Amino acid sequence: MEALEDKDIDTSDIPEITDDRWLLARKGNLYKPVKQPVTIRLDADIIEWFKEHSNGRGYQTEINTALRRYVMEQEKRSG
Repeated sequence: MEALEDKDIDTSDIPEITDDRWLLARKGNLYKPVKQPVTIRLDADIIEWFKEHSNGRGYQTEINTALRRYVMEQEKRSG
């Protein structure tokens, strides 16, 4: 079987890779960030909200995801 040239490859059925998709990929086996333990003071209602909305995952993971999305948005704006 002959290899196709790049220009002959139909990629129209491949979804665009958005920031949210990259976030999901990072949560899988593709990206393993180094975690650093920290002590941080947050408002009690904020912690309670994340605990209630963690969708079966740890609330700290949800806080990290929210912070990562914020950072990505800021980088888009300044980039």
